[in-house]
Amino acid sequence: MSDGRGPEADAPSPGADAPSPGADALSPGAGALSPGDFLRAHGPQAIDWAASYLDRVGTLPVLAQVRPGELSARLPDAAPERGESFEAVLADLDQILLPAVTHWQHPRYFAYFPSNTSAPAILAEMLAATLNNVGFLWRSSPALTELELVVMSWAAQLLGLPSGWHGQIEDGGSTATLTAAIAARRLTGRQKLVCSAETHSSAEKAARMLGMEVRTVGCDAQGRMLVAELGDLSDTALVVATVGTTGRGAVDPVAQIAGACRRHGAWLHVDAAYAGSAMVCPEFRWAFAGVELADSVVVNAHKWMLTPMDCSLLWSSRPEALRDAFSLVAEYLRTPAAEDDWALSEYGPALGRRFRALKLWAVLRCYGREGLQAHIREGVRMAAQFACWVAEAADWELAAERHFGLVCFRHRAGERFNRELLERVNSSGEAFLSHTVIDGRHTLRLASGGLLTTDADMSRVWELLQREALALSRAPGGTAR
Repeated sequence: MSDGRGPEADAPSPGADAPSPGADALSPGAGALSPGDFLRAHGPQAIDWAASYLDRVGTLPVLAQVRPGELSARLPDAAPERGESFEAVLADLDQILLPAVTHWQHPRYFAYFPSNTSAPAILAEMLAATLNNVGFLWRSSPALTELELVVMSWAAQLLGLPSGWHGQIEDGGSTATLTAAIAARRLTGRQKLVCSAETHSSAEKAARMLGMEVRTVGCDAQGRMLVAELGDLSDTALVVATVGTTGRGAVDPVAQIAGACRRHGAWLHVDAAYAGSAMVCPEFRWAFAGVELADSVVVNAHKWMLTPMDCSLLWSSRPEALRDAFSLVAEYLRTPAAEDDWALSEYGPALGRRFRALKLWAVLRCYGREGLQAHIREGVRMAAQFACWVAEAADWELAAERHFGLVCFRHRAGERFNRELLERVNSSGEAFLSHTVIDGRHTLRLASGGLLTTDADMSRVWELLQREALALSRAPGGTAR
């Protein structure tokens, strides 16, 4: 990679000869502005920066073009003694931090999974930070608590989940899975977690943190959990099924897995962190067949539902089990019984919680069902087009059936070739893709679904892949398999 320093690299290090506080300073003294006046003075600058960033993000290198430690070397060793201006903060954001940012909002960001913010959510995030409520009890923020429950009910309806389930917002899918594992272990008294070879690593990580045993079952040729290998689950606390696996977007047979869990009293947790948002479109609901039999389900709104990090939606049909696992009320937290039932801290590992529901509420209101459906369908349409290009090209092949917005593919030239090809594409700064391993072979992944992505961006990344593949094939050793 290039060092990505650009013309601003020779600018003075922040903190060196730092200017004295200006008239807008927050440092104590006669010239200090109130928080309200500071926002009036600099809020428009921050909004303008955000708007300009989204306008120009497509012109920036997608993957940060820096080396490890390069950013740290350009930052001071300690915080300033005296407050600096907000203009200085924005200047350093542009000159120092931005070159070290990997741009998830870039129209040619295709790695891992889509994680898009949106204008309503950006503004709502600012408002949540302004209120800065800490929702550990109903009375500590009735609005935070009740809005979270309401938007979780709205989202459940949009995704076709059963009515009446308890819903709460966690920071991420890993925390949601950990929450389910804790409740399942407490409820069953068992110490085993069962998952497939394609299950997200957060399941094994949860088991490791809890000291639980993990049993991994195999998958069929499409990457779906083999129900026949579940066997006797009488010693199992939790089974994790996936709707949209990380590697290839496969969908486990949830209904059959649920039947096995119910026969043996095991908790079924459905990880739909990536693909769950697609259920807003009825044509994808086939993937949720049997989900009504689950004990818990997680969908990450911060992946494909236009809501910024962190906003992971966790539903459970067994809220009493969650409460039994997590309820621990210190004296200073005791409130009248009428309020206790509303305390979301009673249903998960966190005590304090942010006003995350505000940004999801803004997204659901400003986009509505139709807007979300249009967003999902556009991402799927572009992924389908890309998959067609791959399938029709003689030197390329699809490595797995396309599900949702995820395309898994490879060049036919072999393992080393695909590894080097991915590095060349990502180092170019024009696009960013990730990889997986399917049938023991290195495979490229393209995850479509970006809010700013257009057909032109899809064409550009396909042209980039072909161009870099041709250049690599002509390089010494480029055709090695």
